[in-house]
Amino acid sequence: MRGRANRISMLLRNRPPAIDSSAVQLRAGFEHLEPKPIAVLRWLNANKIDFVVVGPVGHAIRGDQTARGAVAIVPAPYARNYDRLARALTAAHAGLRSERGLPGSSVRTETVSVELSGEKLARGRRWMLRFNDYDLDVERSAQREGCDPAPSAEAADEVHAGRVAGARYQELLYEATRFDLSEGVGVQVASPEDLELYSHVRRTGLAPEFRVRRNPSAEGAEPAGTDASEGSVQPETPGDRADLSSDA
Repeated sequence: MRGRANRISMLLRNRPPAIDSSAVQLRAGFEHLEPKPIAVLRWLNANKIDFVVVGPVGHAIRGDQTARGAVAIVPAPYARNYDRLARALTAAHAGLRSERGLPGSSVRTETVSVELSGEKLARGRRWMLRFNDYDLDVERSAQREGCDPAPSAEAADEVHAGRVAGARYQELLYEATRFDLSEGVGVQVASPEDLELYSHVRRTGLAPEFRVRRNPSAEGAEPAGTDASEGSVQPETPGDRADLSSDA
């Protein structure tokens, strides 16, 4: 009996922390934050997940009192971190969340069971998950434009899972700001520019980009009547692109 009790005790100790829905005392300036996102962020901290907050909750933490939506995070792209996240989600019986619902209703009730692993989470571009009444979106580090695309989906995943993903996350983390929302709930939130980048990627599936159009100088200006296409060149080489979200 003692041996069985010890085994049960060990299993309970090794089980990932469950989500805690008890109320917390939010610090000044964060009173507008909703309880469920706070509970999810506290749960992520309790499970020792390294991440940066993006999405509507990131906007809300930075002061947008109208922002509403699921907690969205970019996990640090190393294997142990993804494994910890997968174990925590599995223990919470997380499933895939459907955004579909009844016309005119904000209620989303469809959840599809899924077997999660750290490797699977790392491969996905976006995981829209639900466990109990809590929503969590796991985003991959957004690919900024300005470099040539990988030749295949497999190659893109390999590159992203390696040093490119690590470099992009470090850049995201470097630009992020830490916010201590309450006692024991502190998170890194993406910069306003990166929040906009992720919002754009979520809406369109592509990172924002604009192309530099070269205009002739005053000395070398074309005479009046010249075709506008000759006086404003749209380059096609990567070096002539400027990414809206690139660092100065």
